[in-house]
Amino acid sequence: MRPNTLKRTAVSIVAAAGIAAGSLAGATVSSAATDTAVQQTAVAGEVGTLAVHNFGLSSSQAKGVQRWLKARWQYRDSIDGQLGPNSWKAFQRHLKASHGYTGAIDGIPGPGTIKALQRKLSQPAYDYEGPIDGVAGPGTQAAFKKFGDWAKSAY
Repeated sequence: MRPNTLKRTAVSIVAAAGIAAGSLAGATVSSAATDTAVQQTAVAGEVGTLAVHNFGLSSSQAKGVQRWLKARWQYRDSIDGQLGPNSWKAFQRHLKASHGYTGAIDGIPGPGTIKALQRKLSQPAYDYEGPIDGVAGPGTQAAFKKFGDWAKSAY
C-alpha cells in the first residue's frame, strides 16, 4: 500500500471508531441535554424578570434615584445602584401620578414608561427637548443623567 492510502485508511478507522463511540455516548448526552435545557430555560426566565435598565446612569446616580423612590414612591428593595423591576415599579407609580403614564405597574420600562419619563425629563431642570417617542436614546439618557445627579445630591 502507498503511504497516502495507509493514512486515509487509518483516518477512516479512527473516524468510524469516533462515530461509534459518539453514538453510544449520544444516548446519555441527549437525556442530559433535556435536563440542561430545562434548567437553562428556567434560569433564562429568572434573568428576564431581573433585568436592569439604568439607561446610562452610573451606579451612584441610580442609588440616588433608588433613595428618592424609597423616600417618596414606596420602593422597598435594596439601594444597590441597579434599576431593576422593583425600582421601575416605584418609578411607574410616580409617572402614573404625575406624568401621564397609563400602563400597568409591572416594573418593565417599555415605551409607555419611557414616554412618561420623557415628559418628566422635559422639565427645565433636566433639559429633555426631544420627541416623546418612547425610545431611550441619547437625549433621554442625558436628561436622565441630570435627574440622577439631582437625586444623588438630594437623597
